[in-house]
Amino acid sequence: MRRRGRGWRRWQGCLNRRMRDAADIADFIAHNPRMMRCLAVLAAHGPTGAWIGAGFVRNAVWDHLSGKDTEATPLADLDVVFHDPVIATAEQDAAFEAALCTAAPDLPWSVRNQARMHERNGHRPYRDVADALAHWPETATAIAARLGPKGVEILAPFGVDDVLGMILRPVPAYRSKPEIPLARLEAKSWLTRWPRLRVVGLGVSP
Repeated sequence: MRRRGRGWRRWQGCLNRRMRDAADIADFIAHNPRMMRCLAVLAAHGPTGAWIGAGFVRNAVWDHLSGKDTEATPLADLDVVFHDPVIATAEQDAAFEAALCTAAPDLPWSVRNQARMHERNGHRPYRDVADALAHWPETATAIAARLGPKGVEILAPFGVDDVLGMILRPVPAYRSKPEIPLARLEAKSWLTRWPRLRVVGLGVSP
């Protein structure tokens, strides 16, 4: 098991009230060796400008806010997202995924060029990664991180208030299809993992 350094222990000792905005989330990630390793491998071996989104950020924040830093919620996939219409093929995604798996075979890499994912989801073409994230089922899921020239960068088209407030809310594109985020809520046992989670806009009683 990878040991966490003094910086992470200092962060772990800070109360969740210190996480107020995207900059705090970026700082939290920067002090988490496990997450920084993922971002470093992606920057070195993944698609140019790619991000890791969804549960990579959401779960880590919710675990921290729930005092579960030492028992991080396992991820089925590391959702790597980028947007490049020129190379929007499943074969190219697989090639990037293979490179990441070679560099870090212990991590569950999943690479998807968002320039082609609208077809699977039945949406219009996504303009960029932010537009693609805006079509993920929940606002707290529509968040991603990457290593930029000045450190950790956060992309969150709906802001970070919901993820920091432990609120599960459908994005506008799914307000007319609440059965999808509801099915995810049940299948992933989020309320069992995070009892403080508040479900908004899905007709779930507190």
